[in-house]
Amino acid sequence: MGTSPGPLKRVAGLRFFQLLGSGAANGFGFWPNLDRYGLLAVWQDAAAATAFFESHPLWAGYERRSRELWTATLAPFRSHGAWNGVNPFEYQSDDQPTKEPAGPLAVLTRASIRLRKAPRFWRYVEPTSRALATVPGVRLAIGLGELPVVRQATFSIWESATAMQHYAYRDAQHREVMQLTRRENWYAEELFARFRVLSSQGTIDGHDPAAAPTPALLAHP
Repeated sequence: MGTSPGPLKRVAGLRFFQLLGSGAANGFGFWPNLDRYGLLAVWQDAAAATAFFESHPLWAGYERRSRELWTATLAPFRSHGAWNGVNPFEYQSDDQPTKEPAGPLAVLTRASIRLRKAPRFWRYVEPTSRALATVPGVRLAIGLGELPVVRQATFSIWESATAMQHYAYRDAQHREVMQLTRRENWYAEELFARFRVLSSQGTIDGHDPAAAPTPALLAHP
């Protein structure tokens, strides 16, 4: 991860990227997981993405060193907030859905946590996030981050928008955390985005979470 930003900045058509590490306990634990990493990439067009994944030496190196890979192609449906001062998903594309997707839905949340608020954040958010993988309708839930402790993200795949909204608005523990977030001003910056899943390939823990609803199998890393 330390040597990749330079080459990625020179990739044609790559508009925005983040290299992300993960924690223990499916990404939501305090201690790092040195076996699982993520690359978030926003592309100018599909051709640029295809060229990178099929022929770029940086990605080829990742493939050689990986036991398992999973790649999802997503179209932004709705987003608000900022990531390092910009919203990378605030654009129109041919693949952008005009209504709530009927099939699998991907959700990304990202926050830059105020350092003095970090103990409160981890006290409440860690157990809530751990439980997310067992929520009905969740196919995948994984914690990721740019920096340990203070720059955290959650990526999840849901069977439907209905399942996601049911959790977001009716789960008591989740609602409590959201209220504390606003009342105590935990975040210096935050972003929330939803995506339609266009395609996926590969596996996480032996399964493609966008292809079949297998939350019970994905609950344990």
